Amino acid sequence: MKSPQVSTVITALVFSGLAFFIFSLIEPTQTTVAIAIFIIALVSPLIGTTSSSESVASDDVKTLYVGNLPYRANEAAVRELFSTVGQVHSVRLMKDKHTGKRRGFGFVEMSASDTDKAVETLNDQEFQQRTLKVREAKERPEKEAEGETE
Repeated sequence: MKSPQVSTVITALVFSGLAFFIFSLIEPTQTTVAIAIFIIALVSPLIGTTSSSESVASDDVKTLYVGNLPYRANEAAVRELFSTVGQVHSVRLMKDKHTGKRRGFGFVEMSASDTDKAVETLNDQEFQQRTLKVREAKERPEKEAEGETE
């Protein structure tokens, strides 16, 4: 009779696609379960990184600059607002590194197909008593390496 822990590990192995055949060759014990969990912990991040980078190419996601945000706005509120016009991948609201207070602007990563609609719909729209400024973000120029500027 298999314990719930063993069936959980077997299920995890099926999802990871690795070392499943090991369990078909040997009788699971607490030691083999512990080894399998260790293998999954080591290999799972590698599998996830590969598949997620392939599934979301840089062409599929664009970054929008969102300015004039209320200082009290948080990531969840901004995500909820932008979710009304398209698929939101991430929200980053900028904070002052010394005080930790929000700086009134941020960036929203959205599906490329939704960014035009987001700019058209949300630019100049009032949000928590402030008029938002929404546009496609510009690439940040790379900083010169230290020691090269003489």
